[in-house]
Amino acid sequence: LPVFFRLPGASEEVAPPIQQCFMIPKKEINVVSDMAKWKRSQAYADYMGFILTLNEGVRGKKLTCEYKVSEPIEKLVALLNTLDRWIDETPPVDQPSRFGNKAFRTWYAKLDQEAEKLVATVIPKHLADAAPEVAVYLKESVGNSTRIDYGTGHEAAFAAFLCCLCKIGVLRVDDQMAIVFKVFNRYLEVMRKLQKTYRMEPAGSQGVWGLDDFQFLPFIWGSSQLIDHPSLEPRHFVDEKVVNENHKDFMFLECILFITEMKTGPFAEHSNQLWNISAVPSWSKVNQGLIRMYKAEVSTVSRGRLLGLLPSTA
Repeated sequence: LPVFFRLPGASEEVAPPIQQCFMIPKKEINVVSDMAKWKRSQAYADYMGFILTLNEGVRGKKLTCEYKVSEPIEKLVALLNTLDRWIDETPPVDQPSRFGNKAFRTWYAKLDQEAEKLVATVIPKHLADAAPEVAVYLKESVGNSTRIDYGTGHEAAFAAFLCCLCKIGVLRVDDQMAIVFKVFNRYLEVMRKLQKTYRMEPAGSQGVWGLDDFQFLPFIWGSSQLIDHPSLEPRHFVDEKVVNENHKDFMFLECILFITEMKTGPFAEHSNQLWNISAVPSWSKVNQGLIRMYKAEVSTVSRGRLLGLLPSTA
């Protein structure tokens, strides 16, 4: 694996290959038997390595702590700010159905048209040929314009988008904390705004295993943030007062706050899986359990979304 994807211990960086060929990604998982091929692939190893490296990088750190913010990170935030502004410029339309506001299709059409230009603002000119390939993952990361839904497969596409930027050398080893705290957290804010504004349906709900209607990764990285916290334990995240006082520091608690804003009724009923997790004795065990759950489900949630994870450079 490239050094970026290795767990702490290696400090050197590996320069990206001098010659790279890019291609438009295509869906590689079409039948059940393709799933095993995906789990054995270098793309899967790179993707999970990326997730786990970031998991270690944010361990015990608050969202509000100080960290390096590079120029590519700033450009990614600007990209997400553009998507946010387009939501303001595309208000919901009046329609009979409560969910799935069709204005989302107008918003998505703009992204579909502008995605390559947006990606080109982030990557250096000598990598301009990568923009059409990488842009596909950005377009896949915001929800489905036909069904007007959003789920963890779309979230996985955004993680793959960031992973691709690491693989081609745009993002570096010392960007790890900023990738999660600055870029991914801003992505979550924009996705929550999309979900609320256009009343998007949850995509691919898996019933009892489902951690949340829309997200998974912020629970993994958010639980890592809380490992060895001197006072906050897993049992505290179902306490409304604790959540209100600490959500700006911890991604996990920000997710809990959003759930309680969007859902009514007892927490144990609308978020049973999370309620069960609150009984786990330590954040380290929560984190390990969530990683196991994600590995078991990543093929399902990402099916049709990861598209091969930059196959020409994997």
